[in-house]
Parts: sequence; C-alpha cells; structure tokens
Amino acid sequence: MTAETLPLSARSPASVSLKLIGPVLLLAFAYGVVPFIGSSYVFEALLLPFLALSLAGVGLNLLTGYTGQVSLGSAAFMAVGAFAAYNANLRIDGLPLLASLAIGGFSAALVGLVFGLPSLRLKGFYLAVSTLAAQFFVQWALTKFSWFSNNSASGVIDAPPLAVAGISFEGPVGRYLFALTIVTALTLLAWRLVSVQTGHNLIAVRDNETAARIIGIPVLRTKLFAFAASSFIIGIAGALWAFAYLRTVEPAGFNLDRSFQILFIIIIGGLATIRGAFFGAALIVVFPLLLSRLGALVFGDLFDSGVLDMTQRIVLGVLIISFLILEPDGLVALSDRVRRRVAAAFGRA
Repeated sequence: MTAETLPLSARSPASVSLKLIGPVLLLAFAYGVVPFIGSSYVFEALLLPFLALSLAGVGLNLLTGYTGQVSLGSAAFMAVGAFAAYNANLRIDGLPLLASLAIGGFSAALVGLVFGLPSLRLKGFYLAVSTLAAQFFVQWALTKFSWFSNNSASGVIDAPPLAVAGISFEGPVGRYLFALTIVTALTLLAWRLVSVQTGHNLIAVRDNETAARIIGIPVLRTKLFAFAASSFIIGIAGALWAFAYLRTVEPAGFNLDRSFQILFIIIIGGLATIRGAFFGAALIVVFPLLLSRLGALVFGDLFDSGVLDMTQRIVLGVLIISFLILEPDGLVALSDRVRRRVAAAFGRA
C-alpha cells in the first residue's frame, strides 16, 4: 500500500504537510510563472494535451489502478462527455459552461454505469473486451445519428467559446488556465476520494473480492461506483480535450488509439497513484515530439510522418514491456527511488 492510499488519519500531520509542499509549489509555478513565459507552441502542443490526458489518466486509475477493473473504453467515455457537454451548451439557452461540463461528466458516468454492469459477472480479459464494446458502440452512435453533431455534414463541429461568469478564456493562455483549474479541482476530488474509506473499499475489492465481501464491503456497489466516478472524470477530460485543446468536437478525436493511449499512461506512470497519471501523460505527450526532432536530425527527410508513427508505436511498446518487467510500479516508483537516494546522499554529506 503506497502513501497515497493510506487514510488521512493514519498519516502524521508533518508527513501530510511535506507531501503537499511539492504540489503547492508546482501549482504556484503553473499559475504564476508559466502563463508569462510559455509560448503558443508550448500551450497548444504540450500543456493542453498534457492536462486533458492527465485528467483522463486520473479517472482510469480510479477504475483500473485502485479497483482492478480493466477498461478499454476510456475514449468512448471521453466522447460521451464532450458531445453531451456540447449539446447541453447548444440546446439549453443560458446554461453556464461549467454546468455543461457537469452534464457531460454525469452523462459519461451514466454510460459508464451501463457498460460497467458486466463487471458484476466478468473479470480481467473478459471485462476488458466488454468495455471495448463501449468504444465501438459510442463511435457508431455518434456517426450514425447526426443530431449529436448538430446535423453537420462532416460530423466536425466547432467547440463553444470558453467563458465563465463573463470571463473569457480564449487564446492559448486562457484555455490553459481554464483546463488547469478544472484538472486541479478534479484531481483534488480524486485524491480525497482515495484517501477516505471509499478509496480503501476500492483497494480491498481489487486485492481480494471474497475477503472484501466477508468484512462487509459491498463489492457490487463499489465496482459500479468505481465505473461511475471514473467515467465522470474521463468525460470531463473529453470535454477539455475537445473544447480547450482540439477546439472541435468530432468522433475521430476519440478513437480506439486514444483508449490505449490512456491505458499506457497509467501503466507507465504507475497504477494506484494519482501522480502516476501526470508522470505517464508527460512522457506520452513529450515523447513523440522528441522522437520526431531526433528522427529529423538523424535521418533528415527519410523520417516522414508514416515512419514516425510506426516508430512511436514500436518504441512505446518496448517501453511498456520494459516497465512491466523491470518496474511494474512505473515512473512514480522510479522518482521516489531517486528522491530517496538524493535525500540519503545529502544526509551523508
């Protein structure tokens, strides 16, 4: 059991305060420094996709990392959140943007509950296949019924403007601050959730369903709650992906590759840890850019987009296999090990 999964009552006030120093400093830097030094490219190509994917990773980690329920339908729940938020904003006059996002999240939670029902009978690979059905069904529904896309011939629609209480969040910096605030709020909610008894119920179900049932934990209700909570967060992540990053709402932005991408994020970053979603998303977002720059530098014109895409898949697959074999706890475990060694080195000095 990691420090993040211990109940708050089991941690000393000093340890809790030390754990909070890092996130507080990072948030201060993200709000107070980054908006003034970041370029449009940094916001558009790095920070906005990083924030949306990190939030999706937090949501999936609640389900897969903490509860042990494998899901391959994350992109479907992102799509439900994005399209539900778009249609709520479009069809309900005067509806605040935050209310539209909440409707998107609750719509995704409802769909997640429906596709989470097989978890009452299925486990492991069979459950993963059943959640994969959500991916195909949602994409089929969004392309089959043009109402979801406001009868657009192409199926691609512009996202609504980002404005809250009369404050506009347009432009790269504004969209970054909007996404950062939403991600911060929901990450704190997820952290609080796994720190109380509900979070320990999730872990107990993951570790041993029979033992959890014997000690009085409602296993079926806990599983369904995990699907709902996870899908709610992933749905809002989908709305951020469409509204703040892509600036369009389209089914192609939520394909099967996106589901695997989010799964890779929590595997590489670390299961059953909130920080793991951010570590994994940082690698997933930065890695293709670094690979493209390196490929262009070494191979020149031979390294085209097709070669880049295939190389990304190969290298990413090797990374995932390496993490599963050498460090199953992901980047979080590596960072903790480095931090302890640095602390020990300074202590000896």
